[in-house]
Amino acid sequence: MHLENLIAMNLKNYPEIIAHELGLQVKQVENVLELLESGATIPFIARYRKEATDSLDEVQIGNIKERHIRLVELDKRRAAILDSIREQGKLTAELESQIEAAVGMTELEDLYLPYRPKRKTRASVAKERGLEPLAAIIMSQRENNLLGIARRHVNPKIGIVSPEDALAGARDIIAEWVSENPKIRERLRQFFAKESVISSKVVKGKDKEGEKFSIYFNFSERLVKSPSHRILAMFRGEEEGFLHLTIAPDESRVLPGIRKYFVKADNMCSEQVVLAINDAYKRLLQPQMETEMRKLYKEKADREAIGVFVENLRQLLLAPPLGQKIVMAIDPGFRTGCKVVILNRQGKLLHNETIYPHPPKPQYRLASDKLKRMVEQYKVEAIAIGNGTAGRETEFFISKIPFDHKVQAVVVNESGASIYSASQIARDEFPDYDVTVRGAVSIGRRLMDPLAELVKIDPKSIGVGQYQHDVNQTLLQESLDTTVESCVNYVGVEVNTASKELLSRVSGVGPALAKNIVEYRNEHGPFASRAELKKVPRFGEKSFEQAAGFLRIHGAANPLDASAVHPESYGIVDEMACRCGCSVPELMNDEEKRKSIVLQDYVNDRVGLPTLTDIMQELAKPGRDPRTQFDIFSFDSSIHTINDLKEGMVVPGIITNITNFGCFVDIGVHQDGLVHVSQITDHYVSNPNDVVRLNQKVMVKVMSVEVDRKRISLSIKDAK
Repeated sequence: MHLENLIAMNLKNYPEIIAHELGLQVKQVENVLELLESGATIPFIARYRKEATDSLDEVQIGNIKERHIRLVELDKRRAAILDSIREQGKLTAELESQIEAAVGMTELEDLYLPYRPKRKTRASVAKERGLEPLAAIIMSQRENNLLGIARRHVNPKIGIVSPEDALAGARDIIAEWVSENPKIRERLRQFFAKESVISSKVVKGKDKEGEKFSIYFNFSERLVKSPSHRILAMFRGEEEGFLHLTIAPDESRVLPGIRKYFVKADNMCSEQVVLAINDAYKRLLQPQMETEMRKLYKEKADREAIGVFVENLRQLLLAPPLGQKIVMAIDPGFRTGCKVVILNRQGKLLHNETIYPHPPKPQYRLASDKLKRMVEQYKVEAIAIGNGTAGRETEFFISKIPFDHKVQAVVVNESGASIYSASQIARDEFPDYDVTVRGAVSIGRRLMDPLAELVKIDPKSIGVGQYQHDVNQTLLQESLDTTVESCVNYVGVEVNTASKELLSRVSGVGPALAKNIVEYRNEHGPFASRAELKKVPRFGEKSFEQAAGFLRIHGAANPLDASAVHPESYGIVDEMACRCGCSVPELMNDEEKRKSIVLQDYVNDRVGLPTLTDIMQELAKPGRDPRTQFDIFSFDSSIHTINDLKEGMVVPGIITNITNFGCFVDIGVHQDGLVHVSQITDHYVSNPNDVVRLNQKVMVKVMSVEVDRKRISLSIKDAK
């Protein structure tokens, strides 16, 4: 059944409409909407209500939620439009039927356009002068004595001093009729979408000032072929006043179609209609359609750019953690020195001081002795070095120090650390320390657990997107927040060590409840069980249902409290253990006993095979971290600055950002190099995220180096 028929049959039958659009079963959609209405979160539904949704993932559930919101908004707008036209006394049965059957906001607004209250227009002025009957006669195209009829409308008192004045006013009315015709607008919209060319030219006198947009000074291409990053770049150039953009198809291919629709004769009336059509297109339709295309393709470019940002953020948040180690973290610097901090296995600050191993006041020996003493005293297991200013120099300095035991030094991406160090969150946590100490702590904690530390920073400050300041900021923030929450719940959170910021991202928790959890923990000590969470103020049954499965309590009496098994399923595990003649801990430690379990025996009205399968996986590896294992990476020790690079070199690097046009790779010279999308593999790549991932260690070949412009071109495919 067509979507139009579904909507016509039942405007409020949202599940059927959504199921039809997304290729899902109606029952799946109904259950998702019911769960969302009950207050369930997307991560909870995806993880713990697989039977209800037939194992839909978070993306599918999110799509259902988004489409439902849009359908509700569509119907609200539909009702408002019907009320408006009804109040005007112009609502016919046919028009009402058309409005009821409209399937999208654009179609709805096209139908409403002739009835929308307007400011004064040329057409409205002409109507006030009584020229609408003349316009109707012209549109009928049956009158041969048009000048005679036009003379009857001459009235100098109202500004119509000649027949031509009357005809001009009538043409204004006809032009508005043409521009408001829903069928013409839809045909024109489709033509613009398929055939438009986006052209950009430099604004006169802005050549030098806008040099960074020089490739767009005289540029044009088919709009449908223009990639998102190019559209956003041109829009930015226009916004900054350097470029002038136009979006339109060839006018000579547009006007004949409109004329064919309206021109029905070959007389003076039809000549007037042609003139009105030309005016309608140039003055009304073309600007309106260009505005729509700008909006449409800007939204498309935004979605693609945000999609890249989201995928990059997901990869960054799910980067392998070093784990609970005693870490020395160093925020490098030249003039102000290197800030050094020591963190215990839980990330608590134990010690801080500043060393000066670099010019302009090098104290190499003293700095070396201090680090050796701290490494020995605190039994440091790893050293985190920020990758900003003086990062490579500090890494080289560390590599020459003979510590009393093996200590691995790791360069850490410090993007956003300065944002965190100056934030209220950092000030609350370290009120007695300055921003340099806080920044070093953040660098160390990022090595230990990237997810736990990065949730404290606005995702937009992490710097892993493209044109992030040009896209829809509301949509960007919503998408990034959703991604952060998805990652946090995917990994799970240790409730007894997690920060307030990390806890607030857990399904069903939020900032207020996270604050209550931390305050309860501070007052009563570590939680002994998941059940104890119910003692936290405002942690009710619904919050417990949504959150408990994602919260971990290692060392609890019940080992399931450290797993992703939801407390609502503890009874099933108890029954499994009972039938196997053992305790739950014994069942978790005995693979043979677990293999003897027939899952079908535990299926009931509420629990099916998807949940039972998840339970068995958790029993095998309770509370396992789904992130990959930490992998040590080192830059080429012979390369420290861009001046050390030569064409043809093959060097190790780490991918720091991914865009639609390629990826950026840090090779340890304070300036990331670009691997153009054509240099990633020998095959065509439409989305680099399909081939490479953030933080991936790669070998790259240096293709070209522009020292003055600080540009490095690299190739992954030629390095193999």
